[in-house]
Amino acid sequence: MLRIHFTPEDLTRIRVAGTPDPLWEITSSLHRLQTTRGRWAYADWYRTTRDTLAGTALGAAVRRLLVPVLPRALYLPDFLTPYEAADGLERGLAAIVDTPPARVAREVSMLDRLSGAPSWAPRLVERGTREELVKALRAYHEAVIAPHHDRISAGIAGERVLRARQMLDTGIDGLLARLSPVMRWQPPVLHVDYVEDRDLHLAGRGLRLIPSYFCWQTPISLADDTLRPVLIYPLHDSRPPPAVARDDAPLAALLGGTRAAALRSLAVGATTSELARFLGVSPSTATHHTAVLRDAGLIISRRWHNTVLHTLTPLGQAMLHRAPTSPGGTSAMPV
Repeated sequence: MLRIHFTPEDLTRIRVAGTPDPLWEITSSLHRLQTTRGRWAYADWYRTTRDTLAGTALGAAVRRLLVPVLPRALYLPDFLTPYEAADGLERGLAAIVDTPPARVAREVSMLDRLSGAPSWAPRLVERGTREELVKALRAYHEAVIAPHHDRISAGIAGERVLRARQMLDTGIDGLLARLSPVMRWQPPVLHVDYVEDRDLHLAGRGLRLIPSYFCWQTPISLADDTLRPVLIYPLHDSRPPPAVARDDAPLAALLGGTRAAALRSLAVGATTSELARFLGVSPSTATHHTAVLRDAGLIISRRWHNTVLHTLTPLGQAMLHRAPTSPGGTSAMPV
């Protein structure tokens, strides 16, 4: 159990990431390759990735370089998932290369002690070895993560909208109480199902919540409590991803297939650009679809900074609730 202790100041410094953290997605996706747990939820991705890596130099690099230092285990080096990755993959990779050698040596030693490190890992104190590792991370992201960027981004953006709505409706207490089935909020402590028993005192630093597409069931935090606190938590919570087929025929017959998909994608709110990415259409086409749905009274649109946020009206929600449900018995929501 991980117990995260909040002060009143911390409660004003909670942030929810609105875009994927590329290095945490790399890390969590590598964990998906190392276990059959949750594989059903990523079946299409797993098959595609297996075919992409099979018999290639990248596949060999994944086995030799990436999996050994990012194991699905009790510990993985914090310097491989730097805070800077919140600003994009290249910023994160640059931070890895620039990590002080003393810190690298300390974390590699801990990896060896707790999980077992490969024989070459001590050479990560050398900048050239870190550059080689970063090259493999970049290639892996390009081949395995980037092709799914739009789906991952839409899911995380939708999660952020949902959490923002929760906070507006129920406050910080409501947000933390409903964050995940594997978390329990007992003010001022957030109890998180975890791989070890530990306490994390935020001490006024706040907490960055990072929803992750590839994180499965068990949240992840940094091992070093002195680093800026983050909590990576699953986007799916044991739900199948949107690749699961669903029968939208009645809704599609009424609205058309694309607008039916648009209505479903707006169940947790989305901007015009997010909707366009999800539907695979141009922003102008997405704008046309939202205009039709808005004129029909199914959605409402609000300008926010330089974007327009679309959400369902009660009529739109009622229409979705009358539509067929997924095999699990709950409304199939796009990620």
